[in-house]
Amino acid sequence: MKTLSPLFLFLLLISANSFLPPPPSASAAYHDYADALAKSILFFEGQRSGYLPPDQRLPWRANSGLSDGWTYNADLTGGYYDAGDNVKFGFPLAFTTTMLAWSIIEFADVMPPAELRNSLVAVRWSSDYLLKSVSQLPNRIFVQVGDPNADHNCWERPEDMDTPRTVYAVDAPNPASDVAGETGACPFYCDFDGYQDELLWGAAWLRRASSDDTYLNYLQENGKTLGAEDNINEFGWDNKHAGLNVLVSKEVLESSMVTLQSYKASADSFMCTLIPQSSSSHIDYTPGGLIYRPGGSNLQHATTISFLLLAYANYLERTSQSVNCGNLDVSPYALRSQAKRQVDYILGDNPKGLSYMVGYSDNYPQRIHHRGSSLPSVKDHPAAIACKEGSVYFNSTGPNPNVLTGAIVGGPSEDDEYPDDRADFKKSEPTTYINAPFVGVLAYFAANPDFS
Repeated sequence: MKTLSPLFLFLLLISANSFLPPPPSASAAYHDYADALAKSILFFEGQRSGYLPPDQRLPWRANSGLSDGWTYNADLTGGYYDAGDNVKFGFPLAFTTTMLAWSIIEFADVMPPAELRNSLVAVRWSSDYLLKSVSQLPNRIFVQVGDPNADHNCWERPEDMDTPRTVYAVDAPNPASDVAGETGACPFYCDFDGYQDELLWGAAWLRRASSDDTYLNYLQENGKTLGAEDNINEFGWDNKHAGLNVLVSKEVLESSMVTLQSYKASADSFMCTLIPQSSSSHIDYTPGGLIYRPGGSNLQHATTISFLLLAYANYLERTSQSVNCGNLDVSPYALRSQAKRQVDYILGDNPKGLSYMVGYSDNYPQRIHHRGSSLPSVKDHPAAIACKEGSVYFNSTGPNPNVLTGAIVGGPSEDDEYPDDRADFKKSEPTTYINAPFVGVLAYFAANPDFS
């Protein structure tokens, strides 16, 4: 492992500078995408760790994790809790930060000024923490804070947590390219798909940020070896290949970089898998039209894929191109239509008539799997609530007392059913990496509310 990870260098550079799935059962409705955008960004303030600023907009949260890093004589305060627990996992946090940043890079020109500022603040909150994680000790990257087993055995507010704030780190002599490439510990965030995609992902972002030919050469020379041409039909914190191919394709399309053509071919192939009418379609959908992959937290796939559809549509439109899917040509409009279907499903155009974004519309999940949201706030209940004392709130059938505005939950099952059960974490738990790509997606539709 090198002393400076690609993510670290990327953060420094950033700091310096129509084909549709099956129709839904519920009738389509008007959506206030601008409102959803604002709420999707506000969610991140509910995930903050560390000292909260005076302009904190979710008042039921307070300071937490103030001793993080002390065991290493390091300051690891700040960052985000990744989901409904109180652990800071570096691997998914890095992906969250990247997708927030990409949302801004791709759609800043159409964001309302206030939400552009709020989204930049959200990126800064996590990037400041990630910079701490790679810069405090030579040749060491801190990748996680908090003992996940102890944490998951308790139901505590982050402000009260007394579980071990164990710090996990990787050192230069020991291989950990997946984390270093996008600064995770098993069994909670195992990199099942290997480290190869992270190496290419890191190189692609460094190329995008710096225009340095060193990274161009790396992409040219290592793409095939590291699996860039693999036929991957997902994109997320674990597998970056589809996002990598879309990102690199921008340079192929807009700068005629023919030596990277294989990445564009893979991006085209991925887009074709998303179109039901394409002969190469092999993405599954629920009866109501939601992209579906088994394993839980399904909406992470819907939000990330929607982002890629819109980003690729932008690149194609700027160069007056379409995607050849063999039996049909797919236009930028068709890709955007596909993304819009996913967005509208999440916001309520689904068989349940339920918004899967908390606080959006009058009908949304009330019992999300989230400690801070489900326990009384420290302002309403100043006395500490110990590890097992929180169980009564976990087991309650009542709604969460604190609304985690903007949180997108894991989502429904393959039959479009959603029980709104706090204990069913695969469906009811929100995560930062579900929301992050949705910021860019909502920014596009907020600027184009009449797209149809």
